[in-house]
Amino acid sequence: MGGENVFLFVPNLIGYARILLAAVSFWLMPTRPGPAAACYGAAALLDAVDGHAARALGQGSRLGAMLDMLTDRLSSMCLLLNLALLYPRWAPLFQLSSALDLASHWLHTHCSALQGASSHKDVGGEGHPLLRRYYQCRPLLFALCAGNEGFHCCLYLLHWGEGPAAFPGGPGLARLGLWLLAPLAALKSFLNLLQLGGALRGVAALDAAERAQKSS
Repeated sequence: MGGENVFLFVPNLIGYARILLAAVSFWLMPTRPGPAAACYGAAALLDAVDGHAARALGQGSRLGAMLDMLTDRLSSMCLLLNLALLYPRWAPLFQLSSALDLASHWLHTHCSALQGASSHKDVGGEGHPLLRRYYQCRPLLFALCAGNEGFHCCLYLLHWGEGPAAFPGGPGLARLGLWLLAPLAALKSFLNLLQLGGALRGVAALDAAERAQKSS
């Protein structure tokens, strides 16, 4: 079979490394918090690297985009499931957060495909201004995603201890990181709500347009 082997595109190879690192982190989470957090963090940071590689090498692909989306969503889901085990009192909140993340991205991606967009990041003029800004500004996109993941990682590490003090007499790094990153995590959840609502309205508008065309 001729042509390029999309499976071996550099961004996709990075994607496979992300999956491996995430899997190792989940295996270590019950007993090895330090190595688990390091593997999870490395997998999250590679999320930015594969995008740069795709643009620099001209190796963007639908496979890579789907792989990237699935890895992001499933990694976050598995971390939240672990947090639900560590903090059973707050398990319903973690379940709700995971459901919102999965539902908003799944529906938004399918709505974008139905509307003929080349990427789920192509939010049109009908989208909420905050959501458009989020997807169009790569530094903001990275900061909110990293902040959200960092918040949950700090919450995971806090279960095992405060960590070294950030400064003499101050809180541990895990607790300090939790405080600093909480606003970013809250904003990310709010954007997920906006995304879910926008996708629902988008699919409903497509249904209405299709029914109007059939009845005319």
